[in-house]
Amino acid sequence: MVDESVVAAVAGLSVTASLPFLLYGAWIMIDAEVVTWKVLTRHLRYILVGLLLTTVPVVAWMIPRLPGQLSGGAVVHAFLGLQAYALLTFALTGIVRIFQAKRDADAYDDPDVDIDELHEDMGKWRGRLRVGVAGFMILWLCAWVSGLYRFYNLHLGQLVL
Repeated sequence: MVDESVVAAVAGLSVTASLPFLLYGAWIMIDAEVVTWKVLTRHLRYILVGLLLTTVPVVAWMIPRLPGQLSGGAVVHAFLGLQAYALLTFALTGIVRIFQAKRDADAYDDPDVDIDELHEDMGKWRGRLRVGVAGFMILWLCAWVSGLYRFYNLHLGQLVL
């Protein structure tokens, strides 16, 4: 059987590898003057890869092991990660509405449409999106750092004299 430290390292590397995908996916949207369908799908390809690289180790390895490791560090790490996903869900409540409004108005095909005029609640939805994505990334980074700290303490600390 594979040593637990090896599985922990692979999970940590997968989560770490997701950061460039998440950041580049965000940069695609920040850099775009107009979000066309092509820009949106390119953005989503990077974001989905980043989310898969993070979520698969969390669901397949970290969550099942959590009940047996309820130390302070594990609780902090799980809490930060859970809050990150909660804020991502909050962002999705804005993303879905923005997507629906833009799709209904064919705004992905017509770059001259003012997004704020598509719906009276567009500003609120965009606010949810911004708060949710920024909060997700901040808490994701905090969970990542706490995970690195836990990995060091659990798997590398005894190797260092």
